[in-house]
Amino acid sequence: MLQDTQDIIRIWPDIKNIFSVAHSKSEYDRQVSFLDSLLDDIGEDEGHPLASLAETIGSLVEIYEAANLPEPEGSPADILNYLMKEHGVRQGDLPEVGSQGVISEILSGKRRLNTRQVKALSERFGVSPGVFI
Repeated sequence: MLQDTQDIIRIWPDIKNIFSVAHSKSEYDRQVSFLDSLLDDIGEDEGHPLASLAETIGSLVEIYEAANLPEPEGSPADILNYLMKEHGVRQGDLPEVGSQGVISEILSGKRRLNTRQVKALSERFGVSPGVFI
């Protein structure tokens, strides 16, 4: 356990890239990659020892995104299409929303998103549910 500021000063050079607000796209990409790795390890286990670290890194990522990435605008289908491209996600990568056929119908405007799907997508992409409404 860290005893005082001297302990923090000693280890800060090794961890500052993890716990600092990103100031460039490359720093942001590094944090997102680290967060993805953490989430892969943690899964759905909210009691995991690193869950609070993931929350902290997630907050730092959100700070960068709020300042540097525009909130997408358009129809729910446009928003979903944009987010899928931005995150390199294919239709088959969204089983929490539905089958590839369901995703295809949503993207083509033949089907509307329901509440469960909006919740799943907002959690998946880290955006407000309001962007899909």
